[in-house]
Amino acid sequence: MKYREFGKTGWNVSEVGLGTWALGSDAWGDVDEEQALAVLEKALDQGINFFDTADVYGDGTSEKRISKVLDETDDKVYVATKFGRRIEPHKAEKYNKEILERHLDRSLENLGVDMIDLVQLHCPPTDVYYKPEIFEAMEEFVEKGKIQYYGVSVEKVEEGLKAIEYPNLTSVQIIFNIFRQRPSDLFFDRCREENVAVIPRVPLASGLLTGKYGEDASFPENDHRNFNRDGEAFDVGETFAGVDFETGLEAVRRLEEVKPEGYSMAQMAIKWILSHDEVSVVIPGAKKGKHVRDNAQSSDLPELPPEVIHEARQVYEDLIKEQVHHRW
Repeated sequence: MKYREFGKTGWNVSEVGLGTWALGSDAWGDVDEEQALAVLEKALDQGINFFDTADVYGDGTSEKRISKVLDETDDKVYVATKFGRRIEPHKAEKYNKEILERHLDRSLENLGVDMIDLVQLHCPPTDVYYKPEIFEAMEEFVEKGKIQYYGVSVEKVEEGLKAIEYPNLTSVQIIFNIFRQRPSDLFFDRCREENVAVIPRVPLASGLLTGKYGEDASFPENDHRNFNRDGEAFDVGETFAGVDFETGLEAVRRLEEVKPEGYSMAQMAIKWILSHDEVSVVIPGAKKGKHVRDNAQSSDLPELPPEVIHEARQVYEDLIKEQVHHRW
């Protein structure tokens, strides 16, 4: 496992982390506690030291499961959680310091810690980024010793660009993968200039970029790849990166033709993300230990050949860009 600097924090984090949405078992089919703990333990075995979670993943289940693993290891693990999505109705005017602090205190309890390494606003409505008092509240949480650093998780590039204007913002989490390439333009430039850490999420486009699905693929009723294909539950960009399933399959077939020997499709997709120096840590999720291992091994694979980088861009231009580029 290779490690990278995490923005202005001084942390060295594994360049492949672990996203733990699936370990809350509320939008990825059923994942029991034994299975979830095995995934987390396998991540530690692979040198992963960055876990990303949220208070809404299983209504705190993911955070509580991470807590159990933290209690059993002496290794330093950086935990990034997210809050704000529990606000109902989820509107900008409902965001205030008091409600966020209540949610923060609940995450502190769930994780069993006195201070959380990184807390991120969880894809708030766009207007929240124009409320300085919310970011002042985050500063207060730092001063109180409840969090060490704060960041944001965004849906749109424009939201990330606005968030970076707040001087003490540490990180921006954003969807970035072969199917969502827009962040690598102006947004990455600004993050580099301000030394803001970049956390790409949905790196495998909800499994599409693993290459293991065909036209007849089916998903459980409680899996967002079944119930959110048209954005019925939350932003459609979180499911298959907002790409039409059949178009995604066609794109993967083209990418398979240039996949280097010794790489799985998923490893190629992760390595493509890591080819961008601005990336601090990529956070693929997993429900099985073998998937954690394969994802982690992407770090130590050789750099992708130029022809693969070129084809990834060409596939995006030919098949994907029209669907997603203007939306996020």
